[in-house]
Amino acid sequence: MSEIHVRPLVANDRPWLSRLTVEKWGSRIVVSKGTVYEPEKLEGFKVVQGGKAMGALTYHVDGRECEIVTLNSLEEGVGVGSALLTAARDKAKSLGCRRLWLITTNDNLNALRFYQKRGLQIVAVYPHAIERSRKLKPGIPLIGNDGIPLRDELELEVSLESASRSSSVP
Repeated sequence: MSEIHVRPLVANDRPWLSRLTVEKWGSRIVVSKGTVYEPEKLEGFKVVQGGKAMGALTYHVDGRECEIVTLNSLEEGVGVGSALLTAARDKAKSLGCRRLWLITTNDNLNALRFYQKRGLQIVAVYPHAIERSRKLKPGIPLIGNDGIPLRDELELEVSLESASRSSSVP
């Protein structure tokens, strides 16, 4: 299999990213801690392998914090997510951010496993936050992955100030 390449999102990627967001997130919007995002309008990265789109990550920088808004890997276990996370970490460091963080939901056990293996820690749990998110995005289901009731948001982060200057994700 050919090498994966990570590159910044460009204007021509926006329609593809919009379709990907609808496919993976159920609509063109994503809600995180009460903020509504349109990923196709955010900065981010795309992974391409052998000319084929393999995934994308979008982020939002606010002051010295960089939030990963979406991360979608179209094929698990081949390094797409790790490459995207490394690119986001490197970009956040270059922008002088002190932390890289994200929100996931209580049912997203695969994401929790993935992020924790790569150095992010759970720093907050927001019980019943999904009820508030449903007011902004009514299509959020009541039941999530593996039949788990979809209720809570979990915040994970990695400090960039104490992190090594290595460009690899642990």
